[in-house]
Amino acid sequence: MAGKKILLVDDEAEFVSTLAERLELRGIEVMTAHNGEGALQMIDQDPPQLVVMDMMMPGMSGLETLKRIKARYPKMRVILLTGHGCTKEGTDGLRLGAEECLMKPLEIDVLIKKLRETKDHPSQ
Repeated sequence: MAGKKILLVDDEAEFVSTLAERLELRGIEVMTAHNGEGALQMIDQDPPQLVVMDMMMPGMSGLETLKRIKARYPKMRVILLTGHGCTKEGTDGLRLGAEECLMKPLEIDVLIKKLRETKDHPSQ
């Protein structure tokens, strides 16, 4: 798993911090942002292999952020997270180019599996 770089985007700072720590213990480089605007800036500066992003954030929503990511980086891999069920919003996200919609609380093993699947896939 070494050499992987992901961007975690969620307005819940404690969630981001805990998940980042758990991933870093597994040798994964993690960048974090707490809103859509910050995520877009980080992607422009240092594109990750995968973005893991909450759908419900104040300001720019995860879906709006996803639209903007895909407009700039069509091959960027994005996984959406939600605590409200992967229903209509999740379906909309998949239609907009997200790879998957996962439920919170997120099981670390599920995310690790998704990271392994990104091995040979380009992000840009």
